[in-house]
Amino acid sequence: MGFHHTAFASKDIMATHEFYTKHTGFELAKVNIGPTENGGWAKHLFYEMSPDTYIAFWELHDEKLPTAWSPAISTGQGLPLWVNHLAFRAASLEDIAARRDRWLEHGHDVMEIDHGWCTSIYTVDPNGILVEFCVTTQAMT
Repeated sequence: MGFHHTAFASKDIMATHEFYTKHTGFELAKVNIGPTENGGWAKHLFYEMSPDTYIAFWELHDEKLPTAWSPAISTGQGLPLWVNHLAFRAASLEDIAARRDRWLEHGHDVMEIDHGWCTSIYTVDPNGILVEFCVTTQAMT
């Protein structure tokens, strides 16, 4: 069983949109707008990563929410950046190279690590979330 989608909050939805479409290559598939339980409203944007698999972000407009919140899923909680992160599957080492080059072309710092059993590239999205593309290069044993 896989995920249908994962959802995160964003403080800058336009920067998030640009990162996940232009910089990462996902496609905006759906946007829902609706009221929140506190009398505000929210926009939920879904980006298709592969057929019927999505990542989603919330743009929140609700005066009853705290003003001092962080969308950074690790550093916003006082944890190191690498603890909570998003790891997307890459198809091959060639795919890793193409995605690395795309991020570099858009001005992102990119780290590449051969972990011995997989190869990964990393950058940070506009929400302070560490984003990874990973390809398995050896059997998981």
